Amino acid sequence: MNTKRAGSLTALLAAGAIVLSGCAANETATDSPEPGATSDAPSTLSGTLVGAGSSAVGAAQTAWIADFQMQNPDVTVTYDPTGSGAGRETFQGGGSDFAGTDRAFNDEEIAAGGFQACAPDSGIVQLPLYISPIAIIFNVEGVETLNMTPEVVAGIFAEEITNWSDPAIAELNEGVELPDAAITPVHRSDDSGTTENFTDYLFQAAPDVWTFEPDGVWPLESGEAAQGTSGVVDAVTNGTNTIGYADASRAGGLGTVAVEVAGEFVPFSPEAAAAIVDASEFVEGRPDFDLSIDLNRDPETAAYPVVLVAYLVGCETYADPAKAELVKAYFTYMASEEGQANAAENAGAAPISSTLFDRVTAAIDVIG
Repeated sequence: MNTKRAGSLTALLAAGAIVLSGCAANETATDSPEPGATSDAPSTLSGTLVGAGSSAVGAAQTAWIADFQMQNPDVTVTYDPTGSGAGRETFQGGGSDFAGTDRAFNDEEIAAGGFQACAPDSGIVQLPLYISPIAIIFNVEGVETLNMTPEVVAGIFAEEITNWSDPAIAELNEGVELPDAAITPVHRSDDSGTTENFTDYLFQAAPDVWTFEPDGVWPLESGEAAQGTSGVVDAVTNGTNTIGYADASRAGGLGTVAVEVAGEFVPFSPEAAAAIVDASEFVEGRPDFDLSIDLNRDPETAAYPVVLVAYLVGCETYADPAKAELVKAYFTYMASEEGQANAAENAGAAPISSTLFDRVTAAIDVIG
């Protein structure tokens, strides 16, 4: 776990390959700048922008790209939802102009450098532009929702609780008819930021049961593995007595878990996801344009703690100035009130707060 920047984010936020072409506090960003086009003048932007990474952000990227390209008709943006780990590797290797990742680049990765799209000695800009709950999804006939403690969730995914009729589940769900059937847990097969956020929750909230360090690679070889968010959702949907985890925007009609927090069972919601971000801190020692957050998943916070924050990552200085102009415009759009509302409507994300918007805007300004 990285060392935390002094002072909580609560204080800071007090004011409140399929290629897809064209998640916050109580107060949303206002008076945000338009990206390229305005009501008085057509866009002068042109060129191609390539992104890759988090599949959890796929729905938001589809909506963002469509709107941004409508406003900037001479710009083409593509986004390949290969997963956070693959997206970080692609960006570092120069295969994309920006990355989407549910886990920020860590100190070791940043120190290694070698970001091929960036100018020599350039730093990277990491912006938390997508805040979303992770839904614990399941497919049990006739059951739409279940209550679970962190220990029960951890026990299921650690494969210590293996039957749906186990008393540990049944006692929390009186009146629910649970089958005497084996549980099939489904996890990501790829290096996934969603997995890293989910295992971070398990490790923080139920450390006596889940003893594995948070990681984007699933630590157990058993269970069913599936590629990407879509793969996990499909495996849970098409299986029987299955359970998995995915960005909440993809939960659809599957059953979902309300997790115990401060003695209450809390279902997922964008508002609850935003509350966890508010209670968290920035990673210490990063430059002002690196807004990496160390999420606080304390099970006593009275908010839904199974949350991911996805970062949009670019160069502080691009080797190609034309790419810098496009990235700056696209990041400005995603951070804007319009862009955040678009992600909220189409992907169930929580809009960033006004104060976080100010920090993000200052970080975007350094891109060149």
